[in-house]
Order: sequence, then structure tokens, then C-alpha cells
Amino acid sequence: MKFKDNMNAYSDGYWLSADGLRLHYRDYPGRADRPPLLCLPGLSRNARDFENLAERLAGEWRVLCPEMRGRGGSAYAPDWQTYTPLQYVTDVKALLEQAGIARFAAIGTSLGGLMTMLLAMTESSSIAGAMLNDIGPVLEIAGFERIRGYVGQGRSFADWTEAALALAKTQEVAYPDYQPDDWLAMARRLMITGADGRIVFDYDMKIGEALNQPSSGPAVDLWPGLEALADRPVLLVRGDLSDLLAAETLVEMRQRLPDAEVVTLSRIGHAPTLDEPEVTAAIDRWLAQVA
Repeated sequence: MKFKDNMNAYSDGYWLSADGLRLHYRDYPGRADRPPLLCLPGLSRNARDFENLAERLAGEWRVLCPEMRGRGGSAYAPDWQTYTPLQYVTDVKALLEQAGIARFAAIGTSLGGLMTMLLAMTESSSIAGAMLNDIGPVLEIAGFERIRGYVGQGRSFADWTEAALALAKTQEVAYPDYQPDDWLAMARRLMITGADGRIVFDYDMKIGEALNQPSSGPAVDLWPGLEALADRPVLLVRGDLSDLLAAETLVEMRQRLPDAEVVTLSRIGHAPTLDEPEVTAAIDRWLAQVA
């Protein structure tokens, strides 16, 4: 068990992918009469992204925070071409099967939201509710190109202060009001101390190679995945500075899911951390509807 201030313990869980990778997740215990919350992270993120959320909800809700292949405590893939959303979804399905989870509520940030919509296309009956954090069926090119510009660069830093300053340079467009302590907290979520003592990003740099490959076929239409969530509680969150989820796309999402709650955060880009007070309150309202 891991502890923070002797509260909200989580256990480290592991599962095997179909191609034999040992993958890691955090498992925060909660009530057995409620569907567990499945927190799916962004492209280069890990279970620490949901740490504050999970600690706040643990006890009342079981919270699972899986780390996709090549991230955090999960094994790196020997074939970088398996770093794809469809493969991640296949891996998550293996987790659900091995953990005996038949029904869950999904919280998906960025890539995790794409995975949620892909899951809904084939596992709709298993999803008790969904929260999509700054993501939709249409990705804006500007945001995608910005992400491609920094993922997989393999940088390292002498100390945490240097790491935080480097993050501020690449991410300040998304968080213009962040202070030094905010950047330091983000650095500690995204990075670890490497074997040589330098601070490094906590993911396989080959993810960048996969991201930069040209598409080999037509893009998957994710609108059916969104619409498959229509008869259950849905929360849609967007930062008003987001360059990945356009305001027009969010309007269309709301039209297709008229019962969904929509929260737009001012002076936040891609992606909200889910620690913002407006989002915290919205998550509580959303969970009150999940059964």
C-alpha cells in the first residue's frame, strides 16, 4: 500500500496485455455498491495526473488509474508501432477482464477521452457514465502539432527547478496564470529521477515516433462513440484557451448530448488538471447521477 498523510491508501495493481506486457495501475479502494471510476490519462501522462482526484474520492468510490504501455510503471513496448489508441483500448479491455470489472464510469483526459469514446463504440453497456476532459471527436491541427513538437524529445534536467522552468516554456500558453509552485507540481507529475540522478520524463520517448507517423488509412469517426454515451451521465470539460478542442466542436457535442453538463474554464488551455474548483464541483454533480 502507498499512503499520503496516512489517508486514502492505494495498492499497486498489474495486468498483462495480450502481447505479454506487464502493465501497472493504481487501485484506490471504495464502495463495492458503486461502479469503479476508470481514470484514463493523456498521451504522455501517468497515474499521478489523477492523484488529487483519486485521493479526494477514495473511500466513497473505487478509483483505478491505469498507466498505458510505455508510461509510468508499465512496461515499454518492444514495438513502438503498438503505441496507438486502438492498442491502448485493447489493453484497457484486458485490465477490465482480469480485474473482473463489468461496469465502470470513465474519466478521460485528452487521449484518455479518445479511448473512452472508442470504448463506448464497442462496450457501451459497460459504461455507467463518462467525463471527457478537453477532448472531442474532432482534434484541432494546431493543438496536435504543438503536442507533436515536444513529445518524445528526450530532454533531461539537472534538478526539479530546471525541470519546472522547462515545462513553463513549453506549456505556458495553456496555463498563463501558473506560478512557480504550480510548474513544480506539474513537473513532479510528469517526470521522475532517472538512474543517473537527472530529472527525466516518465514515458518511452518512442511514443513520439508513433505520434509522428503519417496516417495509413482514414481517421476513425468518433462521433458514434460520443453518441453511444447519450443515455447516461456525461460531463464535458474544456479550457477556453484549448487549441485541441475547438469551441465549435464542444457546441456540436452538446447538441448531440443535450443532457450533458458542460463546464468551460477561463484562462486554461489543454488540458485542465481536474483540480480546478469549478471542475471539482462539476465532478461531484456528475457522480451524484452515476449509479
